Amino acid sequence: MHPSWHPDPTGRHELRYWDGSTWTDHVADQGAQAVDPLIPEPASEPASGSESESESVSVSESESFGEEAAGVEPSHAGPGPVPQADEVWAETPQASSPDPEAMAAQGFAGNAFAGITGELIDGRYSEKSGDNVARQNNRMLRVRVTEPFMARQGSMVAYQGNVTFAYQGGGAAKFLKKALTGEGVPLMRVEGSGDVFLADQGHHVHILNLHDTGISISGTNVLAFSAGLDWNVERVKGGSIATGGLFNTTVRGTGWVAITTDGEPVVLNAGEAATFADTDAVVAWSAHLQTSLRSTMSAGALIGRGSGEAVQVTFAGQGFVIVQPSEGAQVPQHNH
Repeated sequence: MHPSWHPDPTGRHELRYWDGSTWTDHVADQGAQAVDPLIPEPASEPASGSESESESVSVSESESFGEEAAGVEPSHAGPGPVPQADEVWAETPQASSPDPEAMAAQGFAGNAFAGITGELIDGRYSEKSGDNVARQNNRMLRVRVTEPFMARQGSMVAYQGNVTFAYQGGGAAKFLKKALTGEGVPLMRVEGSGDVFLADQGHHVHILNLHDTGISISGTNVLAFSAGLDWNVERVKGGSIATGGLFNTTVRGTGWVAITTDGEPVVLNAGEAATFADTDAVVAWSAHLQTSLRSTMSAGALIGRGSGEAVQVTFAGQGFVIVQPSEGAQVPQHNH
């Protein structure tokens, strides 16, 4: 659990501060901070004119900042702004200390947010913990680098740790296919140790885990995948380069793959009925599905992009088809 305010496990106060490894003496009630040891000291006779050490002593932010400005280390590390008791978003950590390395990966050491409040820093947007490959949110992927992986060039938006990025070519055969078909993914190889955050034009991110199988993906929708997966540019049956056939990037093997969709997609079960998808809206499908291209010239002004000739991919067999609610970026027409 990252450093933050949580319900006081002792029940004596509304909130108590968790510094990432242990409970601190900082407590809060109705937004007012105070200091109260987690384990109260034995009661003793207070000296004349002084307060008992076991009493809660209010600590204001101005005092904390004053000590820091004077170059004096504060007697207590400031825990940052206090949320309302009913706004504590995180689960209460157990009294036992968690793994230090895991805690270091989930939050900042010390009081990184002192003097600043707002929804951006109240914890809800902090880095998410969990699996090595997970969604930070609907539009961003977080990969904890434990082994090399492939990612779309230019998709890295941030990273922490000792991570390297290198151009990844696909070999002469894949280069030729990309040049002839326009399909393919500009890839970079990511390795090292740390966390990498990936995104692509704010599109929605989805993670699929492959187990000795394959999936065919439109090259524009590939975000990242395990370096151990095999990938290639393959033609959809029923078309050809000369006739403007459809070419996709196919990945096979065992590992994970992250794809993007322009909006929330629909996943169709091709085994339920004959399935057709616009070539510009289809994102991916099970690699073992039988495919072909279908041209409906008479319906060009009614379906698809209305370009004069509507082309759909036909799917048959047992498998799924992922379709996004968008046909991609519209290219402005030129009059010259």
